[in-house]
Amino acid sequence: MSTAEHDERQGRHKVVIVGGGFGGVQAAKALKGADVDVTIVDRTNHHLFQPLLYQVATGILSPGLIAPALRRVLKKQSNVRTLLAEVGDIDLDAKVVHAAAPDGQRIALPYDTLVVAAGATHAYFGHPEWAEHAPGMKSIEDARLLRSRILGAYELAEVATTEEEKQAWMTFVVVGAGPTGVELAGQLAELAQYVLPREYRSIDTRSARIILLDAAPAVLPPFAKKLQDYTRKTLEKKGIEVRLNTMATDMDADSITVKGPNGEERIVARTKVWAAGVQASPLAELLAKASGGEVDRAGRLAVDPDCSLPGRSDVFAIGDMVSTIDRLPGVAQVAMQQGTYVGKLIKARAKGDDTTPAPFRYFDKGSMATIGAREAVADVRGIKLTGWIGYFIWCYVHVMFLIGWGNRFGTLYNWLRSLRYARYRGHRLISVTASYDKAVDPEKPLGAETDERAELDPRVSPGTPPAPDERPAATA
Repeated sequence: MSTAEHDERQGRHKVVIVGGGFGGVQAAKALKGADVDVTIVDRTNHHLFQPLLYQVATGILSPGLIAPALRRVLKKQSNVRTLLAEVGDIDLDAKVVHAAAPDGQRIALPYDTLVVAAGATHAYFGHPEWAEHAPGMKSIEDARLLRSRILGAYELAEVATTEEEKQAWMTFVVVGAGPTGVELAGQLAELAQYVLPREYRSIDTRSARIILLDAAPAVLPPFAKKLQDYTRKTLEKKGIEVRLNTMATDMDADSITVKGPNGEERIVARTKVWAAGVQASPLAELLAKASGGEVDRAGRLAVDPDCSLPGRSDVFAIGDMVSTIDRLPGVAQVAMQQGTYVGKLIKARAKGDDTTPAPFRYFDKGSMATIGAREAVADVRGIKLTGWIGYFIWCYVHVMFLIGWGNRFGTLYNWLRSLRYARYRGHRLISVTASYDKAVDPEKPLGAETDERAELDPRVSPGTPPAPDERPAATA
């Protein structure tokens, strides 16, 4: 039975939600018990808790703890069904969402009300080619790739034959000193200082060089100055080089060129991570063109105070892909509150309530970020917290926002174990094996190994065979 046939027979109000992130899931939950049929469509099968992605990238948590299956999250809502598909077009006039299933099958989803919560991706400020050399973190795949590159850098340093080569592998540059950049830099320092030193024989991981840079004049720009100063001092105590008023101007597989107060400098670093900016989902621009709306420089779609598109009361956009009059921050809290607001609004309309809704109002519950184990900063409704207290508050808030008690207990167990046993990291799988196959089987075609090998070594582009001098290292 097709989607259209099912909906016509039910005869109920059809709500399509695009995106299974914070905003989309909260909108679906707010529609629990409503006299509507809800279809939530996403190109992945899981709901991702993005604030903890960096802990997957640094081996603290396994992906499953922060990415429960979307169907599991919504299994108790009988009026919600989940589809694994990628939305490619939206016909606002015909009220149809066009998507494609993983096998390429075309899916048409008619709607009466549409909620688009498609999120955002990385922004490289006009240099999309940098993505190959400095991946960011927006998905489980991104975190897995970063984990392979970070841990793989030490493996390649172990077999390097010169000190210059070793140092190049053990130099890590994080671009962007917001919460993600600060948290990742702190974990990179703890890996080098506490987790890895006793595990390698040819290198001293404590000599790793970790650089955190940002074009802004302070770390954690949205935070209070007291917390900014505390964060910078703590990072520097960990041996991290904090470079402010410094921007990336160029990069390749072997290095990054930066421009700061002392002029331009080329830093030899094989591992770079991008945490500097975001760009709204392409669906924001698609909706803007279809509705005559506007997008800002980051591609975010302007919406009315009730989160609807101008002139389209049946279409809502929420989360990181939209801009509002009060320019709300692109954080999970905003998306979740907007999702709940829109869901309740749709539920009221389904009951026949056509009164003009009060505009969306964001309630700021505070901001926080970790700097490492036992160290965090938090601003909770004007109260500034640092150190152990900030870390405890951060842990409590993030654990409670995870979905499922199993995931909460599993995450808490990993955190407690990492604190008790010298920063234990139990999830350090490098998901690259094909790079060694040629050394084991000389008859294997070169092309069969290159794509996975590129995950470990950013100098290798997919489709590039390994150089002859690389093969003995693989054998070793």
